[in-house]
Amino acid sequence: MSKPHPVVLITGAARRVGAEIARTLHEAGANVVLHYRASAEHAERLAADLNARRENSARADRHDLRDSAGAARLVKATVAHFGRLDALVNNASSFFKTPIGSIDEAAWDDLVGSNLKGPLFLSQAAAPYLAEAHGSIVNITDIHAERPLKGYPLYCTAKAGLLGLTRALALELGPRVRVNAVAPGAIEWPENATDFPPEEQTMIIEHTLLKRIGSPRDIARTVKFLIFDAPYITGQVINVDGGRTAHL
Repeated sequence: MSKPHPVVLITGAARRVGAEIARTLHEAGANVVLHYRASAEHAERLAADLNARRENSARADRHDLRDSAGAARLVKATVAHFGRLDALVNNASSFFKTPIGSIDEAAWDDLVGSNLKGPLFLSQAAAPYLAEAHGSIVNITDIHAERPLKGYPLYCTAKAGLLGLTRALALELGPRVRVNAVAPGAIEWPENATDFPPEEQTMIIEHTLLKRIGSPRDIARTVKFLIFDAPYITGQVINVDGGRTAHL
């Protein structure tokens, strides 16, 4: 009897880094659930592509991470479809400037909702299934969770909360569930290019020891390692930043 495919739920999986994580884990033999909030077309197209490669190996599922009650529905739908849940990747994230004096509850709900509230309630809902599978959680944090980025105090605070949640969940869910984080540096410039104009991009690259930005594949490979090849690692954060934080 063949070994069942591990099942991984990936938030924010329709585009960019999340989509690359989904492709990489799928290539490694996982069945994947592609969570999305607004990018339905991208999510459905990616699911169709992955299913063409391996039948019934991917599905797309919409959920607003700010809705805590919906977290349990998303997890239950995943288990109902695939029969198990082996890993959760909390990748979805809002990112925008919130200079002090401009922060309102809408920004709070969006940034904290996607970067901290959503991962907390999804992890809580997934915990019993992950424990059964001796599975794991990987949170995508940010190097600026520990070294804040000027102009983004709310985003940095939310990611710092996710970093704290990573360590707290490792304590709460061990020994049956491992919980780790990947903290990207400069991987992809935001789609709103005005946030990082060319001169600022050049400065960031010059401050990075490897003198270049990374790729989504760099993050995806690290997530794959933590899920499949790191059975004695939990409560840890891996900075994938080209050495930028070595001398910030």
